[in-house]
Amino acid sequence: MQVGSSEEKEAAKAAATVDHIFVESTGSGPLSGLTFAVKDVFHVKGGVTGFGHPDWLRTHGAEAVTAVAVQQLLDAGATMVGKTVTDELAYSLTGENYHYGTPINPRDATRIPGGSSSGSASAVGGGLVDFALGSDCGGSVRIPASYCGLFGMRPTHGRISLEGAIPFAPSFDCAGWFARDIGLFDRVGRILLGKEAPKQEIRTLLLATDALADLAPEVQEALLGAVALVETVAGPAKRVTLAENGLDRWSETFRTLQAAEIWGSLGEWIEKVRPMFGPGIRERFTSAATLDPTAVDAARKQRVNITERLWTLLPVGTALILPTAPRSAPYLASKNEELETIYRHQAMNLLCVAGLGGLPQISLPMVELNGLPIGLSLIGGRGTDLALLDLAKKICGEHSRDGLEIA
Repeated sequence: MQVGSSEEKEAAKAAATVDHIFVESTGSGPLSGLTFAVKDVFHVKGGVTGFGHPDWLRTHGAEAVTAVAVQQLLDAGATMVGKTVTDELAYSLTGENYHYGTPINPRDATRIPGGSSSGSASAVGGGLVDFALGSDCGGSVRIPASYCGLFGMRPTHGRISLEGAIPFAPSFDCAGWFARDIGLFDRVGRILLGKEAPKQEIRTLLLATDALADLAPEVQEALLGAVALVETVAGPAKRVTLAENGLDRWSETFRTLQAAEIWGSLGEWIEKVRPMFGPGIRERFTSAATLDPTAVDAARKQRVNITERLWTLLPVGTALILPTAPRSAPYLASKNEELETIYRHQAMNLLCVAGLGGLPQISLPMVELNGLPIGLSLIGGRGTDLALLDLAKKICGEHSRDGLEIA
């Protein structure tokens, strides 16, 4: 189901937004005349940042300064028209908020939009805004981009300022963005990312075979069809194994470190306020509060090894192809056990790669299976964000000229 009628758009708008705050552009530039929405983790002067939970909203006051990334977009000519729903304290990949409801997935309203930047993806996919700002720690831009059939990027860690955003897991947190078409996606990126020197064209492609291995056969087939299209534009991709000891080990390393950092950022507030959390999120915070310090120390050491592996594999001029998500969007109100023990685990095996390495990743809406989108991703070396954008633009532009539909 595509959001099309005025009634559908109004319903989507109500579901995706938590605050209809309007901020006029503060300059003119490449984004003049465009509208955008902002995930409710970024501060806007005069507004209260709700972080996906009514108790956070209740216990915090109005902000004195607008987040740097939001201000960059305003200065480039865009107008902000609202704050968007996020999962509770951003600690979920589903997009289902126990308190505020679930933003609509514009591709199929019976399915989840993905989280935690759920409202931002919903607003862009439904045509309510031209583009939107999100954040990505464990996949919170990449998963909604995949589920909603959008372009979405997680940049090199630290590349886009997070000044004026709520800290979550600081060594993984990134600002990111969504757009429906590659041209606008590229324009927004060049505002947020700034200059890159020297910028070297990506000429070498790798395909992560272990990232495909555990997916359902029909998903593998659809993704490999898209890989073949990429190869027609950018050349053959060398098949590689990312994790000799298994991506599930990498994923466990990521989850342990992420949980430790999240509790370090939010634990004091949670213990003081005792907020009510929905299914899945409640269990994750309980687990984060009881982490074994020796497991955290071991994970830090393992991250060093993983980072060295990734940085060696992805020098400047090289990009890695892998699935963004292991499947299309699950149905709304799927059993929590199924989402947590099966799906979230599979997804984190893919999503942990860029996070552990601090690497840029773009999800491209190039795959469709049974009428639903699945993202295909490009991961580049640290600091190669603009080169990765150039490659994405080349791939998707070429497909458009050849009459090949982007999902």
